[in-house]
Amino acid sequence: MTTAEMTTDSHVKVLPPNGYITALMTTLRDSNTESDRFADTVHRLAAQLMVLVLDLIPTEPLRVLTPTGAYFEGATHKAEVCGVSILRAGGSLEPSLRHAYTGPLSFGKILIQRNEETSQPKHIYSKFPPNLAQKTVVILEPMVATGGSASMAVEKLMAEGVPEDKIIFANLIASKQGLQVLRSRFPTMHVVTAAIDSDMTASNHISPGLGDFGDRFDGTL
Repeated sequence: MTTAEMTTDSHVKVLPPNGYITALMTTLRDSNTESDRFADTVHRLAAQLMVLVLDLIPTEPLRVLTPTGAYFEGATHKAEVCGVSILRAGGSLEPSLRHAYTGPLSFGKILIQRNEETSQPKHIYSKFPPNLAQKTVVILEPMVATGGSASMAVEKLMAEGVPEDKIIFANLIASKQGLQVLRSRFPTMHVVTAAIDSDMTASNHISPGLGDFGDRFDGTL
């Protein structure tokens, strides 16, 4: 599947590359961007990402009375949603989901470490709220390179009883390879991303990418 085909895939939503999104992405990719500005830009971009994520969450009709005395036929969110962060970087997207979603919301954590020599993932720890299988789950993971850790996280959620089509994968940058892995293994899962990068380095890092997300966000370079 080509990058162009991915952008027209009904289960893949990509932020439109308008001037604002491109400017934010440029700041993130710039190696000269300092940690504080990097983190602030992540929050701004993640806020835009959540618009697409929440568009996948069903709403219920709600009729309200406006201050003019007229009625408005609107909608409200009542679906139970759980945001699951793939640690450590996934935690950076939690505030944006908290601010955006007005319905019942809970959070879980998954710690998966990647062997830097083999690029193979290993599950270390996970903690989820009760009744996870009855919720729509939004996986929070800024970067998807090989797709190995992302796939392990999805498998862990499905083992907890979450249907594949009730999982939304929220991501800032995905490699074409990693996205292909997710789409082939989980065809009914939705993926929402800000950018798809076409290349990988010899060490399986996204290119052009933005470097080590966690270190840049936390200032631990």
